[in-house]
Amino acid sequence: MKQLQSIVCPVEVTLSIVGGKWKPLIVWYLLSATRRFGELRRLMPDVTQQMLTMQLRELEQAGILHREVYAQVPPKVEYSLTELGRSLEPVILQLATWGGWYCAQQDKKCHHPDTDPAHVS
Repeated sequence: MKQLQSIVCPVEVTLSIVGGKWKPLIVWYLLSATRRFGELRRLMPDVTQQMLTMQLRELEQAGILHREVYAQVPPKVEYSLTELGRSLEPVILQLATWGGWYCAQQDKKCHHPDTDPAHVS
């Protein structure tokens, strides 16, 4: 991840933290619930285990999510948004709204954010 000190554009700052294909989706799915690694894999079947692990680590390092490890066998790890991560909610919801609007303009089928079963608590 880029050093934030060298970034001057606010959009670039935001994209350096939550940009890419998977990070916004991770935040989207964590908005509605704390989730385990396997749940996130099921919600995002196209992401590889290695890529999901890397993206979760980067979000944790940026202070966007919290990783809770439970001392049990087998190990249990849960991911949730921090207060900083929750502050991304309006941004992520706006992306979902715009994406739904875009799909409608292109006559493409999209899940609406309010009806996406993975987002309903």
